[in-house]
Amino acid sequence: MDVWSSCENLLVIRADNIGDVLMSSPAINALRTFTRARITLLTSVAGSEAGRLSADINEVIGIDLPWVKTEGSNTGIQISELIELLKTYRFDGCVIFTVYSQNPLPAAMIAYMAGIPLRLAYCRENPYGLLSNWIPDQEPYHLIRHQVQRDLDLVAAIGANAGQRRLSLTITSGNFAWAAEKLQVIGLDLKEPYLILHPGVSEHKREYPFEKWVDCGKTLLREFNMPVLLTGSQSESTILTELREAIGGDVFVAAGLFSLAEFAAAIKAASVVVSVNTGAVHLAAAMQTPVVVLYAQTNPQHTPWMVPHVVLPYSIEEALRSKNEVIKFVDNKIYHMQIPLPDDSQIAAAVASLLNQA
Repeated sequence: MDVWSSCENLLVIRADNIGDVLMSSPAINALRTFTRARITLLTSVAGSEAGRLSADINEVIGIDLPWVKTEGSNTGIQISELIELLKTYRFDGCVIFTVYSQNPLPAAMIAYMAGIPLRLAYCRENPYGLLSNWIPDQEPYHLIRHQVQRDLDLVAAIGANAGQRRLSLTITSGNFAWAAEKLQVIGLDLKEPYLILHPGVSEHKREYPFEKWVDCGKTLLREFNMPVLLTGSQSESTILTELREAIGGDVFVAAGLFSLAEFAAAIKAASVVVSVNTGAVHLAAAMQTPVVVLYAQTNPQHTPWMVPHVVLPYSIEEALRSKNEVIKFVDNKIYHMQIPLPDDSQIAAAVASLLNQA
């Protein structure tokens, strides 16, 4: 694949959210090491914040594309405008990262119409001329890999083998200083041990119930005698405040308080993070902070990667399950048993095991 190794200007498309961009970071690093190319990331508006904290990415284009479900709203840019924009970059090649339930062909069509000569992706059907490098997608019918491994295997097909396999995110001493200052304002000392609870999630089907979070918070305060920091977006301020009042005790709210880099710094300083399966889990992995994930069974690929962790799975309601036929296959194959919601004692045991490891 010498034609790829000589690329000087690459487009990487990972059109999803923050956690997805983080999970692609080892593969992007492998591309950068293999080609020494300038790398531009095309991702969602939310994902662009993570892209800008990567040492391997030179530029980020943040657009919410209509064929990908994202946390933000569409930026209003027309696909024709995007294609014209991409033409101006004169890219040598394009690598498209997807989960197994996504179709890469809309992104491949954009790259094709933008005149990018090399185009690499997994695809279930024959893409013919839309991809110059077609990797037949065997997932999930013959195997299921972690998303990080899936992405690494994709770029390995053109000779870009991984040097480092951990999730990566670049934060500075300034990010720690700003996070510490903001936490001090709400009464929490960044230098003292604390736990993070991150209840918010973008999809209703992955929610962990409010009353369960109350039980969890009360038990963790009683068992570990550490303050608890409730984190989330500004839109979650009301629910987090209600949660703090219901838990009582040494509980602090950081709703919309941080930039992504500051949130990563706060996670780095925490003893353990307890979260639903969302971007906070992958930030914890990037920061090497132990994490307990309350894991709604929607996708087996997105568990914490190369970080001390405990996964506590639970089933989602039948009515909330995806209508995507690929996801329905996985649901029927590996998620057919009903698993109840984990309780506060299970979460406390998981936190204790991670603290003991540390």
